[in-house]
Formats: sequence, C-alpha cells, structure tokens
Amino acid sequence: MELDVRQTVIVAILVLFIGKYLTRKVALLQEYNIPEPVSGGLIASIVFAILYAAFDIELQFSLAVRDTLLIVFFTIIGLSSRFSTLLKGGKPLIILLVIAVIYLFLQNLTGLTVAQFTQQLPEVGIIGGSVSLSGGHGTAIAWAPLFVEKYNISNAMEIGIACATFGLILGGVIGGPIAKYLISHYQLEPSKEPKLTVGTLHQAKKKVTNTSTGIDVSEPTQAPIDYHHMLNSILIISISIGLGLGLNLLAVEVGLQLPEFVTCLFSGIIVINFGPLIMPNLTWPERSRSLALISDLSLGLFLAMSLMSLQLWTLGGLGGPILIMLTAQVVIVTGFVIFVVFPLMGKDYDAAVMSAGYAGLALGATPTAIANMTAVTEKFGASAKAFVVVPLVGAFFIDIANALIIQFLLDIFAS
Repeated sequence: MELDVRQTVIVAILVLFIGKYLTRKVALLQEYNIPEPVSGGLIASIVFAILYAAFDIELQFSLAVRDTLLIVFFTIIGLSSRFSTLLKGGKPLIILLVIAVIYLFLQNLTGLTVAQFTQQLPEVGIIGGSVSLSGGHGTAIAWAPLFVEKYNISNAMEIGIACATFGLILGGVIGGPIAKYLISHYQLEPSKEPKLTVGTLHQAKKKVTNTSTGIDVSEPTQAPIDYHHMLNSILIISISIGLGLGLNLLAVEVGLQLPEFVTCLFSGIIVINFGPLIMPNLTWPERSRSLALISDLSLGLFLAMSLMSLQLWTLGGLGGPILIMLTAQVVIVTGFVIFVVFPLMGKDYDAAVMSAGYAGLALGATPTAIANMTAVTEKFGASAKAFVVVPLVGAFFIDIANALIIQFLLDIFAS
C-alpha cells in the first residue's frame, strides 16, 4: 500500500501526537527522557510490522518530503550560526571535535571487528560503522551506490538504512538514561546564569529557546510569528538551500561526496554571516521565533517519518551479524561517552547534556542528538553551551571528517 506525500505527512503528524501523549502518560518515558518522535515512531513501526506479518500489508511512505525536511532543518542550523557564535564554542568545540574524530575510527574498527567475527566482508563493517551510525540516513544513502558498484555489496542500501534507522532508536533511547545517571551520580545542576527555557513557544513562560538549535528567542525585540516574518524566513531558507545544492554539485566535481544537508548547512552559515553585509536593509531571520518554529517542525516530522517507515522485518532478513554489530556499537559508545566524553568535556552539567547529545550523535546523527538534549534540558534545566557545541560538531565538522575517514578505511580494508 503506497501512501502519497499528503498521507505520509498526516501519518507523521499523528505519530508525533501519539509520542506526545505517550510521553505525558507513561512515567518510564519521562523518567528516561525518551524523545517524543522516538516513542511515537517506534510504536507506529511495530503496528506496521504486525500488519505486514498478519495481513501481508506493507506500507510504502513517500519519503522525499522527509529528506527535504532534513535539508531545511540543517539549513536553519547554519542560519543560526554566526561566526561569533562559532567562536563561543571555543575550547569545548575543539575538544569535542577531536573526540568525535577519534571515535569515528573506533566506531569503524568495532564494525570491522564484528564483520570479521561473523565472517562478513569488511565493507559491511564500515557500513555498520560510521557510514550509517555517525553519518545517519543521509550518509548511508549517499554512500550506498559506491558500495554496490565498486565493492559489490548488493544490499548496501538495505544494511545502511536498517543500521541508521535502528541507530536513531538506540541513540534516542540511551542518551537520556546516560545523562540521568551522570546528573544523579555527580549531583550536577545547571549553571547559575539566567535560565533559558527549552521548548518552542511555551506560552506560559517568559523565556523561550528553540528545542532544535538552542536559539534564545526570549528578547522582547525579537520579531513575532506573523505572515511577513514567516514569509521572510521561508525566503531566506529557500535561497540558502539553493546555494547549498550548488555547493554540493561543486563538491561532487572535485571528488568529495557529501550529503546535501552538509553543504546546505554550510550555505546557511555563509548566508547569515555575509548576507547582512551585502544587504543590510533586508530583514534577516537570525534567532527569530519564525525560524525556531520551522526548525522544530522540520526536526519533529523528520524523526517521525524516519521511525514510522522502519521495516522491522528487514532486520531479520539481514541476519544475526547486524544485530551483533548494533549491540557492540551500543556497548562501545556507552562506555566511550561515560568514561571519555563526559570527563574531557568538564564533568559538569553542560558536559552531561553534551554526553546525551553525543550518544545520539554517534548512533543516530545530529537530529537525535538534539532531541536527546532537548528531552534532558526540558527536565533538568537549560544548557546553552551544549546547543552550540554539539550541533556544530555533529552537523558540519564531523560529516566532513567522516567522509574522509570512510574513504581512508575503504582504501585499507576493502576487499
């Protein structure tokens, strides 16, 4: 049964509502800070798997809109990244970037080890490493044709999508408990700086921070959400995406394979930093409520669509090696976050929030990281530093490093 774009969007919205309802009613989900799209999306995928098993009904969603939402989300991350903001990341940004690059090697070595143990080709280990986990769906889809054509891994797309999708779930599941353990064990509290309330447009609160980017939109001078400012935001986003797609074509020409959302993120940074210098009289939607709202909607719908389209029965078809690989990756990243990331990031509350984010980043890509941090900060308090550092590392720097490392390891280990 094929669902068109309209029907896919309707199902995704219903999944989000289900996730919100479950999070509100189920104490366990609140206790462990499970993001709403994860809980709702997982329930939906289980229901669809039952339909398939019982009635041989397979739902096919129109996911082109999902990919567009991902591009929109990362473009907004770029549009929220002034050079001055990048500099605020400072030392924590550099430390987390170095940690993340080191972990890309560790993640791929874990995949290669499991592949050898289960008598799989080494390329399968790399697909089950940073290609699908740190890279997420975008990277898995982008690299799949290369694995098919050059390395004869005919089911590379299926392996990559399965690992990336389960990575979204696992990354969303373990991030909250890790943060809860660290905050409780070390008795951590948010800094005494003026608090920023996480969550878009909580009507009863005076200060508001975008759940996706950590953008503080609490100042009274911020533009309201109205026809003019929404239209202006959509215009700037669309121009930035156009520039990003052009940059992606240039990257392909020079032999650098990057997902489109990476170049769109970079174009957003270019537009917001140089646009006001070129056209100072134009209203730029930096740190605006309109931009924050579009970002939240894009992130929520993207995650919902990714999870509800999960075909649980395909993992069984891929066999035990994939399950072993995913299990090993979860164990390794959990230990790495607790014993490496948290101490090196300062062992404070911000470090605990960033640890939750990094767990989601390493297994489920940047949207999962941000969803994890949002769930944690909504319960324990804001962390402005985390929402600056983790998205910058995960959404931009790490994807470039990942592309180079993937190719480097393929040159060494590929059969």
